[in-house]
Amino acid sequence: MTAPLFLKPVMQEKIWGGNRLETEYGYIIPSSHTGECWAISAHPNGVSQIANGPYEGMGLDALYAEHPELFGFPKERVFPLLTKILDANDWLSVQVHPDDAYAMEHEGELGKTECWYVLSAKEGAEIIYGHKAKTREELKAMIEAGQWEDLLVRVPVKAGDFFDVPSGTLHAIGKGIMILETQQSSDTTYRVYDFDRVDDKGVARDLHFKQSIDVLKIGEVQNTRPETLDLAGFKTTLLVSNRFFSVSKWEVERLVEMKQTSPYLLLSVIDGQGELMVDEHAYSLKKGDHFILPYPVTEWQFSGEMTLIASHPNEEKKG
Repeated sequence: MTAPLFLKPVMQEKIWGGNRLETEYGYIIPSSHTGECWAISAHPNGVSQIANGPYEGMGLDALYAEHPELFGFPKERVFPLLTKILDANDWLSVQVHPDDAYAMEHEGELGKTECWYVLSAKEGAEIIYGHKAKTREELKAMIEAGQWEDLLVRVPVKAGDFFDVPSGTLHAIGKGIMILETQQSSDTTYRVYDFDRVDDKGVARDLHFKQSIDVLKIGEVQNTRPETLDLAGFKTTLLVSNRFFSVSKWEVERLVEMKQTSPYLLLSVIDGQGELMVDEHAYSLKKGDHFILPYPVTEWQFSGEMTLIASHPNEEKKG
């Protein structure tokens, strides 16, 4: 299939969610507490469906399993990445994700390294990004004593910021922030602190002190330094490249011709509008669209004025 695969996203309600996925991105949401758009997902907790072409209505998980030729005959047994948009109408829990080894042993799925591109942030918005404990013993003592103000590292954020969040990183997205998240295909989260809140039935969410202390890394979090290449009518910024994935921001200002350099690409339009041309077929693009350029698509053109986030798995960097 020499054509893009557009995806129908899955919405997830969250205690901290809002309605900006509808008001800013035009998605149909189930309630005013919708926190996550699983835009490109083959995870069993929220499978995106193909929205066009001969595979329309098929789940991405089934397509990946039944048509490996579309993904360059990958080594990974399951589709390895997940793209989300998050609307943090309130603070997410202070949390950590395990690495592959711990997650496979204890949860039966991949670990979770992720990264965030900040789409928007209200004035004064901040995230939690790391902790101040010097040893695991100090970390354990501070968590058990609830010394959150002494433990947590708070960082102010603005639109356009980027944060690399490897497994083992203590983190939380703050109120008033929308992000595009690229992550391993995992839904394992260990909550450390949830601001003492309860759901509409008066029940607090579970906390996971033991697992969190097991997997949290000690030491200052090192963020990436994005690198930008400014070409005529096109700007590309490499945001991160690790053993799991590479993520870039593409800013299209006029016609640009591109070639595939990875088995397949995941793309999300985060601003503006334009057109994608593949084999003389034109596809309109707008803010909020998500699609995959599969292995048979070797060349394409973008035109218009738009910004996209592009990602691909780094199968060759593992080991």
